[in-house]
Amino acid sequence: MKTVCVTGAGGFIASWLVQLLLSRGDYVVHGTVRDPSDPKNAHLMALGGAGERLRLFKADLLDYASVAAAVAGCDGVFHVASPVPAVNPTNPDVEVLAPAVTGTQNVLKASDAANARRVVVVSSIGAVIMNPKIPDGAVVNEDCWSDEDYCRTTENWYCLSKTLAEREALAYGEKAGAAMDVVTVCPPWVLGPLLQPTVNTTSMRLVAYLTGENTDEKMRNMVDVRDVVEALVLALETPEASGRRLICSAHVMKVSETVGLVHSLHRDLKLDYPRKFVQVEDEKGVSSKRLKALGWKFRTAEQTLRDTIDSYKAAGILK
Repeated sequence: MKTVCVTGAGGFIASWLVQLLLSRGDYVVHGTVRDPSDPKNAHLMALGGAGERLRLFKADLLDYASVAAAVAGCDGVFHVASPVPAVNPTNPDVEVLAPAVTGTQNVLKASDAANARRVVVVSSIGAVIMNPKIPDGAVVNEDCWSDEDYCRTTENWYCLSKTLAEREALAYGEKAGAAMDVVTVCPPWVLGPLLQPTVNTTSMRLVAYLTGENTDEKMRNMVDVRDVVEALVLALETPEASGRRLICSAHVMKVSETVGLVHSLHRDLKLDYPRKFVQVEDEKGVSSKRLKALGWKFRTAEQTLRDTIDSYKAAGILK
């Protein structure tokens, strides 16, 4: 049995990661949550194998001692938790940036102290593509970084927090050397069915596109949450991933194409479609060549969107 820790275990990506690890049969999972008794975490203990191999820890990532208790005895750590800022934080340095960086530092220090062999940090392509110096039409790879000054100027606090936290993680890994390996994984817009009872931010973005609440037209990179967690486990288990930064993106589609595909797959939905979209700046296309070379595979956009909408309908989010 290998023991691993998953931070923010009740979240969208982390819930699927916990399920995947438990399904493997050879992992014991420590999951950090703010309150193990909160009903919103009940879905975790209902997962197959949870009764025998899942332990939830009450932890605040800004409290080193609570993080260290969760990580103790772990061979590997998945740092998935990250603060999602309010639309207009009054003090972004205190509310968003410092928690992201400090939380990452605490996870890394605790993992180092626990002699964990590898830490996999979930970053974002928000730490990759937010850079005006990247030319239009360029396909972005792991050598690219978001410009911190540009993120501040445009008040993109989430992307700045991801950039600062990921840089901190990779720098820590370089200093640790052979003692502890750090790998970062950068997914884009993550879709897929829900396991957790609450609706996460990325899912609500798709709902807004479908209902017409958001009419922005742009090219967007996307990936299935189930493929993201496969990538995370691959990043933990594959020796060749050592010290690497890995972009984890499956498809790039215009928003109108995404809505149109959902419309064709779910004719029963009451969608305002076709309708007019307003063109805004496209996302830069990204390459997952490095991750694919490690053996990563992904679902079709059709399967992802079909399963996503089926999940939303079951949860009563869409009708």
